[in-house]
Amino acid sequence: MTIFSVQSTIFTRASVAILSSNGLRRFSFASSSFSSNALYSSPLPKTKKRRFPIVSAVDIGGVTMARNDVVRDDDPTNNVPDSIFSKLGMQLHRRDKHPLGILKNAIYDYFDSNYAKQFEKFEDLSPIVTTKQNFDDVLVPADHVSRSLNDTYYVDSQTVLRCHTSAHQAELLREGRRRFLVTGDVYRRDSIDSTHYPVFHQMEGFCVFSPEDWSESGKDPTLYAAEDLKKCLEGLARHLFGGVEMRWVDTYFPFTEPSFELEIYFKEDWLEVLGCGVTEQRILKQSGLENNVAWAFGLGLERLAMVLFDIPDIRLFWSDDERFTSQFKKGELGVKFKPFSKYPPCYKDISFWISESFTENNFCEVVRGIAGDLVEELKLIDSFTNKKGMTSHCYRIVFRSMERSLTDEEVNDLQSKVRDEVQRKLNVELR
Repeated sequence: MTIFSVQSTIFTRASVAILSSNGLRRFSFASSSFSSNALYSSPLPKTKKRRFPIVSAVDIGGVTMARNDVVRDDDPTNNVPDSIFSKLGMQLHRRDKHPLGILKNAIYDYFDSNYAKQFEKFEDLSPIVTTKQNFDDVLVPADHVSRSLNDTYYVDSQTVLRCHTSAHQAELLREGRRRFLVTGDVYRRDSIDSTHYPVFHQMEGFCVFSPEDWSESGKDPTLYAAEDLKKCLEGLARHLFGGVEMRWVDTYFPFTEPSFELEIYFKEDWLEVLGCGVTEQRILKQSGLENNVAWAFGLGLERLAMVLFDIPDIRLFWSDDERFTSQFKKGELGVKFKPFSKYPPCYKDISFWISESFTENNFCEVVRGIAGDLVEELKLIDSFTNKKGMTSHCYRIVFRSMERSLTDEEVNDLQSKVRDEVQRKLNVELR
């Protein structure tokens, strides 16, 4: 289950294979220990001002997907940048010595111990899905903000990078799966700060009940499912965080009713752990399960891992620096991260008159496309409208590497490129 923070196209053969495939493997640069294979595209001309070589292909389920199949300059609905394409197939959640993999396995241990062989596990389903899978099958309204190009990465008008692991829910139900955990990388255009990144990882849990499950209890089926859900997730919270105080908060999601959020009192503050609820009957009916009830939950692995491992910046999860990776061991949940250095930040401001089409998410995409993980934060620090009705925004960009000190020349070059690209791509007037 997903918590939102918030024409027909003919597929190529490779695209169809991706949508139907469960396997996912990445071609990476030779310097990466993840794969010994590497594919490069020729460096772009300097006039393009690219900072890094571009990944030219990834391998998904044994089918090579070329960059041009996902990053399409000739399709106006396509908004997938190279920086996002390069993340496909990295699958941090499948690395047993990575904080996300350690956390995922700890959750697996809980379900294996308390629900032996009841929940099937899926962690390599393709992140490229149809809009029907991503939105329609989980009852996301047609006018919901998450469907917009501003929030979601579109390959074409009918294909997206999944925003949530719930995109596989209907498919698994139609295959006859009744209890399952789905873990994977998900993609959303988002703001820039220490807790947000356009690629993160989710786990979804789903459990279907038959009439014989609740008939002997004498309870209403919805109440039966809700009580079972809360018992399960309270046990999971204790498994991960110990004997903490908990509370349930009523909320709203389009795909569950009733819907809840579980919060725990941790480090002298209330922390939202996950969202969940009793699945809407429409979702079950469309999979031929009109006589059943079900519950679902969804949690963000990064959110919990940052708390459990004391990781201060979400960018660190993507670091290959041994000073980070060597601190974590398979099966050791909650080892506290020891900062290896705190390099100085570099602040740069940029002001411009915005147009009607301007959105902050688009601005963040431009900055990330140039600076990558060297940008730590982007924050609106001033806004005003003049007598002519023109609105000005002033943003502060914080550049900081997690691994080294940035030079003035390097930061000035990044800022210059940001100014050029913002004016060219976003139709704004620099001040």
